[in-house]
Amino acid sequence: MSNNIADIRKEYKLQTLAENDVLKDPIAQFDKWWQEAVQSDIDEVNAMTLATASADGMPDARIVLLKGFDTKGFSFFTNYNSSKGHQLLENPRATLVFFWKELERQVRISGLVSLVSEKISEEYFNSRPEGSRLGAWASPQSEVIENREWLEDNEKKLREEWNGTSVTRPPHWGGYLVKPVRVEFWQGRPSRLHDRILFSLQTNGQWKIQRLAP
Repeated sequence: MSNNIADIRKEYKLQTLAENDVLKDPIAQFDKWWQEAVQSDIDEVNAMTLATASADGMPDARIVLLKGFDTKGFSFFTNYNSSKGHQLLENPRATLVFFWKELERQVRISGLVSLVSEKISEEYFNSRPEGSRLGAWASPQSEVIENREWLEDNEKKLREEWNGTSVTRPPHWGGYLVKPVRVEFWQGRPSRLHDRILFSLQTNGQWKIQRLAP
């Protein structure tokens, strides 16, 4: 059965990507692709792989949700005490990967990571549903817990404690900003001869655009 895995393949042929097709700024180019992805009704279009590494170089990755982007970078929110929170404290660098299979496109964003402001974290936390806000208090993310019942009991106790009052943001929860230094746009092409356009940030603040071999 496992031998059949090697036979799984798809021929990519929807679109092309050339150096003169991309905008001069990677954030603007991402926004262009983002709008096309949103209009394509992709399920959880903001889902992205967040790759981090600990101080000793052990890599780790998981799916998180993009919550915003602008000229400063790409933001997401999580528990600071989680595995990724500890890794980002030790090694404040990360890579984000978007794969929009319906468009046969991938975007890889590598950069430096910093905390967003308290104000931004507060604003986003307060916009979340009550259940999600309680969950941020109830779950000691990435820690070993006894069982599912322990988690549900903890959430129930907290719900009773808040008793209908507004759930405030825990001090261990907030946002991160990934400021890109490398952004690669990948467009699937036939025969695995894919288009790969790389933006690299130069010391003068300008972006260098190059084509990579597939």
